[in-house]
Amino acid sequence: MRIIISSKNMNVSDHLKQTIESKLGRLGKYFSSDIVANVTLTLEKGRQKIEATINAKGTIFRAEETTNDVYNGIDRVVEKLSSQMSRFKTKLQRKHKDNKAIKFADIPDVADEELEELQVVRTKTLDLMPMSVDEAIMQMELLGHTFFVFLDTECQMVNVVYKRKDDKYGLLETRY
Repeated sequence: MRIIISSKNMNVSDHLKQTIESKLGRLGKYFSSDIVANVTLTLEKGRQKIEATINAKGTIFRAEETTNDVYNGIDRVVEKLSSQMSRFKTKLQRKHKDNKAIKFADIPDVADEELEELQVVRTKTLDLMPMSVDEAIMQMELLGHTFFVFLDTECQMVNVVYKRKDDKYGLLETRY
């Protein structure tokens, strides 16, 4: 697994880079060597934010942590990623039985009491209304939701707007 480290609003020391590569590198035994892990370190409001994303050819593992101690944050991000892999190991094996990107034999099994069955508890039917992104954001705010699905008038595709943690907005564009 190759690890790419980037930063925003802060300088990353060589020691910190080595720590990230060492700790995240332990997860490398779960993946083939051509998998890339992206780690982004950001300084926001005096706190460090660590984001790690591993794209294993169709399955994305992602963890994020905001902390005052970046080294402790790295430990928690690695722990979250490892936990994700363990919790979803069986489901991932079924989905990716021929995928050589993930080495399932190396992923530890999770205790039975930690397994939770994924289930849909509510279904809603939406009437997709053609609208612009601005109109979709306004509609989302009027409804008091954190996301809104709509038919984009520009591209005639189903898209999603969502409210981010920084109170700004994101747009998920679809394609096929």
